[in-house]
Amino acid sequence: MASELDVLLDKVEDPALRADLKRQVDLLRARRRFGLVFEEHLPERVQLPEHAIRRGARVVRRDHEEDEPREVIKVAKKKATVRAADGETETHAVDDLVVVADFGEPIYPGLRRLGSLKAGGDKPAHVVIKGENHHVLEALQFTHAGKVDCIYIDPPYNTGARDWKYGNDYVDKDDAYRHSKWLAFMERRLRLAKQLLNPDDSVLIVTIDEKEYLRLGLLLEQVFRGAYIEMVTTIISAKGAYRRGHFSRVEEHIFFVSLGSATVHPWISNMLPAYEQLDEDPIEDEADHDGDGGGTNDLEAVDDSADEAAQTPIQWLGLRRREPSSVRGARPNQFYAIFVNESDGSLHSVGEAIDDDVDRHSIEVPAGTVALWPLKPDGTEMLWGLTPDVLRRNWAAGWARVNNWNTSKQKGTVQYLPGGTIDRIRSGEITVTDRAGDGSVIGYTTPNVAQGVTPKRVWHLPSHNAETGGTSIVSALVPGRRFPYPKSLYAVEDTLRFVLRDKPDAVVVDYFGGSGTTAHAVARLNRQDGGRRQSILVTNNEVSEAEAKALTASGARRGDPEWEALGIFEHVTRPRLTAAITGVTPDGEAVKGDYRFVDEFPMSEGLDENMEFLELTYLDPEDVEISAAFEGVAPMLWLRAGGRGGMIEHDAPYYAVMDAYGVLFNPDRWRKFVSDLHGDVKTVFIVTDSPSIFAAVAAELPAGVEAVRLYENYLSTFTLNTRRTMSAEVDAQ
Repeated sequence: MASELDVLLDKVEDPALRADLKRQVDLLRARRRFGLVFEEHLPERVQLPEHAIRRGARVVRRDHEEDEPREVIKVAKKKATVRAADGETETHAVDDLVVVADFGEPIYPGLRRLGSLKAGGDKPAHVVIKGENHHVLEALQFTHAGKVDCIYIDPPYNTGARDWKYGNDYVDKDDAYRHSKWLAFMERRLRLAKQLLNPDDSVLIVTIDEKEYLRLGLLLEQVFRGAYIEMVTTIISAKGAYRRGHFSRVEEHIFFVSLGSATVHPWISNMLPAYEQLDEDPIEDEADHDGDGGGTNDLEAVDDSADEAAQTPIQWLGLRRREPSSVRGARPNQFYAIFVNESDGSLHSVGEAIDDDVDRHSIEVPAGTVALWPLKPDGTEMLWGLTPDVLRRNWAAGWARVNNWNTSKQKGTVQYLPGGTIDRIRSGEITVTDRAGDGSVIGYTTPNVAQGVTPKRVWHLPSHNAETGGTSIVSALVPGRRFPYPKSLYAVEDTLRFVLRDKPDAVVVDYFGGSGTTAHAVARLNRQDGGRRQSILVTNNEVSEAEAKALTASGARRGDPEWEALGIFEHVTRPRLTAAITGVTPDGEAVKGDYRFVDEFPMSEGLDENMEFLELTYLDPEDVEISAAFEGVAPMLWLRAGGRGGMIEHDAPYYAVMDAYGVLFNPDRWRKFVSDLHGDVKTVFIVTDSPSIFAAVAAELPAGVEAVRLYENYLSTFTLNTRRTMSAEVDAQ
């Protein structure tokens, strides 16, 4: 049956015009979508401050981001003549202009190193990237496509309070396209995020409040078709947010999008004392979860094969007692030296308990060892949790170890297995599968999900209070620096634990990084179970609207040092994470206060983790054509290889090999290159335009080494922001 539109088209007398109109209508019909429909606004414009102002470049005035781009037609004597769309020309100082790129114009990403923290030995480094998150997500397609275990994001909630920008303009409550802009903004990033997640076993976690949770739920259904999607409601402030004439908001929501075989783990036993409000009695769920028409019980719905796959690593505990009452002298026989080999951090021997009046410095230390004592960071002498004889027996059985040994600092954490874990090993409930180089046991337990407490979809926990677990933590780490509405560290930690408890080597991405809570939470999880999880955090360096107005009034402009110093990354994220790892505030003082819940210890102890701070850059294509610009992409290769160990920062005449990867710049030297690869190298980059040469060299690599081809012109390898790329993303759905 013809539609009304077809009838109207038939009335058009001009055949050529009628045919053109019908063709356009057919194209529109082919693009028609069902479900959540919204305006597909063009993506946000990006500024490229590192690009030179040249003839042909598209620019805007630095202080007028809302301007339409103008084309540069002439540059002379630090002045640029530009032409607007209406043909009018203007002249501006080159320093007042900045190059921009709109959707559809290719850009060429690079990463610049901004600094490192080394406190985690050979662990993979957490990575914090300063940059526009859409383009960072595109760059991560090269490094992490299909490799990410979990993405946790806390996007702008679109409250109408000018809390986020679209196309360099704040979106407020009077914007008629407010919701469709937010959906377009989110959809593009979710589609890129989906390509990073491991399709066989990964989870996307998104927090949101009531302003957009309905639209977000529909959007997630459309982008992640076939995934299992759940929504949790969590209390973040019991006192509530006052709203005259309306209910006081105390909650927000968390969407869990589970891909492949990903499952949610129960609350683990050592968390339960901190969460007294939990009800341990499972409630039968009469709803139909599986689409088979029958009600199921949440516990019964997990089959035996899923149970067998849910292996959990052995949980180790720190040997030093942490309660304030456990100072030296409080108990007998628990103050003694533990001697550790300097070279590798393995246990050498256990000393005898010393009397309370004996100076510990008088104890003789065996050659080649370091004496570890139960000391707080401030030097207070505490107690070990076991007597020397018991520790020696446990050590002989493989039930004691030194974890995270730092050779340069001669520092590590003495850990032991508690009695309950040892009993489970003896009973066979925990199977010892191997032993580490120091003799400590490696094993896993395959728990029945009925053990522990099944998590429910409403959380009301004191640790999740946004003020005490969020604002107070940030204030302690970076005194005097404010960040609006930081998440509770413990809430993020719990949320991640549900999906990462059995993944000690997981990769976690947060591309709305804010103050850095996700990276902080991942580091704490590692401390609790000896994991080597890696977080990749993305945040911009925007200043608040009020700060921008004050800076502009003072004559400062975006890009000036005083402007950039107040941005999120420079003012909060980087110093907050630096303080978390080092235990020292930006002012050089020890961080005050203790962590609470699950793992309680002074924040001044810091965290044994590595961290790399990077900045997204945009390579100028003309510069890349002149020189290979390897330095701009070097961090991306390091990140692709796992972000562990040293980085190859400069190209070499023939090749270079580091801790985890190597780069062959001249394939003529492939034999020597292959012979120099050591056992820890898992990724090799081969620079060549020839597919046959690449294949020949790749065939000679040791088993288990991934070969990645880099074109001689790096622009051919790293190109973002093209309509072709975006279309492929949509077609893949």
